[in-house]
Amino acid sequence: MEKIKIQYLNDTIERLCYIDGKSDWIDLRAAEEVELKAGEFRLVHLGVAMQLPEGYEAHIVPRSSTFKNFGILQTNHMGVIDETYCGPGDWWRMPVYAVRDTVIHVNDRICQFRLMRHQPVITFEECRLEGENRGGFGSTGVR
Repeated sequence: MEKIKIQYLNDTIERLCYIDGKSDWIDLRAAEEVELKAGEFRLVHLGVAMQLPEGYEAHIVPRSSTFKNFGILQTNHMGVIDETYCGPGDWWRMPVYAVRDTVIHVNDRICQFRLMRHQPVITFEECRLEGENRGGFGSTGVR
């Protein structure tokens, strides 16, 4: 089991927990009250700073209900935080764009994260690929 050092913004932020057997993803919550008008951008404070284990990074994505509940999109579609972003002021945030007027309250669950090992060192070997074409971009290969 990996241990992660974590600092919370304040005592009002609900503490993170990993629920074994339920999901590999851990919910993150808004650490501030946020009012957005349609078309506005904001970095929503998530109220945590962490020291990830060496060789790992966190992948942050919206929860499946985030758009339905709040009308926001994560502007970079997936956030990546590596283990070097670990200082006491390296607060996690979620960049969002509102498609409708919305309010996000403190401790609303708006995104989730999971730890992933860094990609292994790879090399590329130039060659002519063989095999059957699948039909182009966006194709399942069904004709």
